[in-house]
Amino acid sequence: MPLTAEPPSNTKTNLLEAALAVVRAKGYSATTVDDICQAAGVSKGAFFHHFKSKEELAIEAARHWGAATSGLFASAPYRAVPDPLDRVLAYVDFRKALLQGELPEYTCFAGTTIQEVYGTHPLIREACEKTITDHAAFVEADIAEAMRKYRITGDWTAQSLAFYTQAVIQGAFILAKAQQNSAVAADCINHLRRYIEMLFSPAKTKEAA
Repeated sequence: MPLTAEPPSNTKTNLLEAALAVVRAKGYSATTVDDICQAAGVSKGAFFHHFKSKEELAIEAARHWGAATSGLFASAPYRAVPDPLDRVLAYVDFRKALLQGELPEYTCFAGTTIQEVYGTHPLIREACEKTITDHAAFVEADIAEAMRKYRITGDWTAQSLAFYTQAVIQGAFILAKAQQNSAVAADCINHLRRYIEMLFSPAKTKEAA
């Protein structure tokens, strides 16, 4: 089949964006190459010009997802909050604010895909896991700064709390899917905020005194 008239770079990006949308809506296994081509508005020949298989596309889509979300969070307004603890809490608020639109629009491509392919497609799992781990590290930096400022010590680390934030958020997405309602996800994120406030409350109270 002939390639579309679009420049190759645009075609590839369209395929990656289509994969993110369709997989979040249908799941990896149920998504076909034809589904992705239809969503991208390109021919099947164009697909195989850029990707050898659906698996190769999924791996690159995970990387594309990671790059896109990294840019979103790096430029988010909460990044300008000067106090590191307030910035962590503002991050949680920002995650709640993103619960807009239909379920596939705000759920995570990496989390959705890992749940399905973790035992069958290790390369996809690794690519998706990297996006979650990289994002957790981004959150970890702010938590670590807050722990230093407020002299927080204990049997937990900035990394463990950062991973916990991701566990709550990914779990919130699962519950939203199960109940077909974002309200339960918002409630989970509210509890996450309260938990972080409780972890830091003794130090905040001491500073205020």
